[in-house]
Formats: sequence, structure tokens, C-alpha cells
Amino acid sequence: MVALPPRARALPPLPRHHSAARVSHMLLRPFLMGIAVSLNAVWTLAAAESSPAVVTLRVLTYNIHHGEGVDGKLDLVRLARVITAARADVVALQEVDQKTTRTGGVDQAAEIARLTGLHFAYGKAMDYQGGAYGQALLSRWPLADFTVHPLPNPAKVEPRIAISATVRPAGQPAFRFVGTHLDATRDDTARWQQAARLIELFGVDATPTILIGDLNARPETHIMQALLQPFTDASASRPAPTSPAENPKARIDFVLLRPATTWRVLSSTVIPEAVASDHRPLLVELILATAEQ
Repeated sequence: MVALPPRARALPPLPRHHSAARVSHMLLRPFLMGIAVSLNAVWTLAAAESSPAVVTLRVLTYNIHHGEGVDGKLDLVRLARVITAARADVVALQEVDQKTTRTGGVDQAAEIARLTGLHFAYGKAMDYQGGAYGQALLSRWPLADFTVHPLPNPAKVEPRIAISATVRPAGQPAFRFVGTHLDATRDDTARWQQAARLIELFGVDATPTILIGDLNARPETHIMQALLQPFTDASASRPAPTSPAENPKARIDFVLLRPATTWRVLSSTVIPEAVASDHRPLLVELILATAEQ
């Protein structure tokens, strides 16, 4: 048996007052509206794809005083809890021991990374007590192109470095992440030269950059004023001291950004942790937009 198609329903007779042109318009209207909706969806998708990719970052800088708190206790677990509670995406640590006698031969950067579940890279500033003393970067994402940059040391005292890496959040644009710890002596000659070197290294090109750390300089100094020519102070609208931890009076820990048009600061907070180290950690939440708004 062959199935016959259902009989087509006859269209009702056209009312006499409807012209053929008007009827054609009435029949085409749903079709045209469908095309308009489809095009609108395409345009919306294209606009979304061409709009700036945006990533929100929680950035932390923390001088950890080789893991020793103001109570004299070496406690990396305590420090790791501070970092974890901050929900930091990228972290720069200063005064980090690696297998030294004074801290029991522990690779502190590796241990803190293990405790927090973050990727890490370590930069040695100098040999110390059978191991090394320096800085570390931690990140929720892999750290690529990790580099240690020696900084000027005219008085031949404690060597200073900057450490940098490329961070690419999953599915998002990359940025350059830099940690540093500048000279702490009263004479600011070394600090001045170190700041100048940081500007040469990271303050010239247009690469989205976060430069953070213990700069041992207050905002009003000529050193910070020089750094704030190419960089923006992420905490300028909410400045707060970070050192000493028990009763902070000096704002010497910073999150600096460039180019200014690439970043938007959502918040800046000095975490009220007064025991785990001799500095309080500084947490900044940022948005990185990869195209002009």
C-alpha cells in the first residue's frame, strides 16, 4: 500500500478589500521577522567575540620573613593559610629561604606551593647558610618564561633581584608578572638605581604588567615618584600601611600596573594578619581588558 500525502487544505478566499500586494506582504512578514531575529543573534555573537576579553585577578604580595612570625615561630602552614584564605590567583613572596640551616633545610617556596596547591618558581638572590635566599612567584596557572633579573648593588651589600614570568589564565590573554624586593639601607642610592633598572626592564613596552613587592620606599619618595611615571599604584585610592605587622605605619609594599588603560582596580586590602610575618600582606583585585574600552 502506498501512503498518500494528506490533502492540502484549501486557502480561504481572499477578502475583496485585500490587494495582492498586501497579501504578499502579510505572508512574507513572518519570514522577514525570522531573518531579522537570526541576523540580530549573529550580530550579538560577533560583538561579543570582538569585545575585550576580561579576566579578574586576585593579586597578593607578601614579605614572609623566611617563614618566621613576630612570635618567633617558623610556621609555613600559617602563612599558607593566609594565602589560601585570600583566594589569591598570583602571589609574589619576598625573603624566602631555600634549604638553609636556619629554616631546617626546607625548600620554602616548594612547600608553600604544595600547601596552597599553586604553581611556583623560585629566584635566588644569594647563597645563604648552605642554601639560598630569594623570592618566589606562585600562580594558579603555569609560570612561563621565568627569569631572574639581578639589580644594581653599588655598595656590594645584600644582592637584590627581580623575578618575572608570563602568566596566561585559561582561555584568557597573558600578562607579565614581576616580583621584587629593593634595598633596605638608609642610603637610597642602591634603591634609586634598582628602581631605574626596573623601569628599563618593565616600564617601557606595552606588555600588560603587574610589578609587586616590598619596595622599601614610601609613596612620597623620589624613588616611588619615578616608578609611578610608567606605573600606576593600584592602592592609591585606598592607601594603607603594611609594615611593621603588629602596628603598621609604613606603606612600603606595592602593586604597580601598566599600561594604566589596560587595568581596572576593583579593590585593595591590607590583610589584618599581625603575627605570621613582620609585614602584612597586600591583596588587590583587578580586571585586565585586552582592548580599548
